[in-house]
Amino acid sequence: MLPTPPALDSLLAALTKPAALIELGVLATVLAVTAVLVYVMRSVARSVRAEAGRTAPLASIWFGDYLVDGVLFPSLALALAYLARQVLFLQGWPLAVFKLAIPVLLSLALIRLSVRVLTVAFPHSLFMRVAERTISWLAWGALVLWLTGVLPAFMDGLDEISWKLGAKPVTLRTLIEGTLSAGFVLMLALWVSAALEARLLDGVQGGQLSLRKAAANALRAFLMFVGLLVALSAVGIDLTALGVLGGALGVGIGFGLQKLAANYVSGFVILAERSLRIGDLVQVADFEGRITDITTRYTVIRAGNGREAIVPNETLITTTVQNLSLGDSRLLLTTRVSVAYGTDVAALCERICTTVGSIGRVLPDPAPTAHFVAFGADGLDLKITFWIADPDQGQGNVLSEVNLAILALLDRDGIEIPYPQRVLRILRETPAAAPRLAAGSNEALTDTNASG
Repeated sequence: MLPTPPALDSLLAALTKPAALIELGVLATVLAVTAVLVYVMRSVARSVRAEAGRTAPLASIWFGDYLVDGVLFPSLALALAYLARQVLFLQGWPLAVFKLAIPVLLSLALIRLSVRVLTVAFPHSLFMRVAERTISWLAWGALVLWLTGVLPAFMDGLDEISWKLGAKPVTLRTLIEGTLSAGFVLMLALWVSAALEARLLDGVQGGQLSLRKAAANALRAFLMFVGLLVALSAVGIDLTALGVLGGALGVGIGFGLQKLAANYVSGFVILAERSLRIGDLVQVADFEGRITDITTRYTVIRAGNGREAIVPNETLITTTVQNLSLGDSRLLLTTRVSVAYGTDVAALCERICTTVGSIGRVLPDPAPTAHFVAFGADGLDLKITFWIADPDQGQGNVLSEVNLAILALLDRDGIEIPYPQRVLRILRETPAAAPRLAAGSNEALTDTNASG
């Protein structure tokens, strides 16, 4: 049941009395003390996080971005204002300002709670500004209607509109109050899941990040499921009806949603077995890049040129994926060169290995190698291999640097890189073969004339 609103006429009359100035002073003191307490608590929280080595920004649900736009400021101000109101009431002081301040602070706390939780849970949503304004207008409108005494009469009228939901009678007022309660419960579930997810992922990198990401997703799904059940109970829906809904949902997943369900199951499998982790360099089909995010439905792979591929998790489970950094981040690169016949290949291979090994990104262990692999049509084919430890810094740049160093070495030593060439042999006619060739030409000419 809603509390009885103050009579508007008596409230306005009390606000014009000199005693209201004392209440305003007490309320101003309460707000000032609240601001100081929130500032101190925020500074202490930042110091604790810095000492613990946490690099993630401070959660803004409680403290907000500008100290007064979080949940803590209106909630603490509401508690202190209620305490001051009780003290003044026990002293027999006529109350006017606090009758108005308490509901205003309560509305502000509810607004900040809804907005901050939605912003943290959905940071990139374009509808957050619209949601914030909608929630604000609804809260302030309900406050005005309550102060004027219109809201209780309106709710009593809604209580007369009823129908049966199954075997249970439901009124329109119960439905509205249940919806508001359901929204509040879901908001708390989102708040708890966001706080626990930030706690799990704070300062974690590498393989542990994927595992904790899976735990955070499972925890959010569980809390949202529990919140949904509580919300449905608050609305007045019989939860026994969910058995039929669950059966229908199972049939839907088995037919129309099987791909979507497969992607979600595959996402949990990837996160659980850690075959792919955030930060790994992978190649899927012809796309190569680094994994930047793994969700329950898809995986985001970012290439070196800035392009991002959103790959369904089922694809990563059912196809071959080359993980270039699963067991070892080192990568083998290969280049080839041909030199002219007559080159001292053994001595040249040693000099090439020394030259390639002097390049900064080339690993000394395993050392670069140069092998004579084939007798080419135009020259002697050499194959040079070397290892790098940082493929995320690019492969084409280090390969180009190696090729330039080999080219400079060949130029210094005067070793030729042969052009494609062909040997043309001209066979001279012998005197004995000349009459036979002439006779054959005449016979061919006769045959041609006859056919013509």
